[in-house]
Amino acid sequence: MSPDKLVRMANQIATFFHSQPGADQAERVAGHLRDFWGPEMREALKGHAQSGHEKDLDVLVRRALPLI
Repeated sequence: MSPDKLVRMANQIATFFHSQPGADQAERVAGHLRDFWGPEMREALKGHAQSGHEKDLDVLVRRALPLI
């Protein structure tokens, strides 16, 4: 899957969790990515962020990455 699609999907997940109450939104984003994304998708998203594209990701996704 293309990095652009992974970023778009991850940011959509983060948008949903922004609307949820509580202070654990990043943990919930990480939980969603662990539960519903395959290991190759998670690693591709991490690799994309580490290659200098972290700014493309919503802040909740950036905070979730170390948790997945």
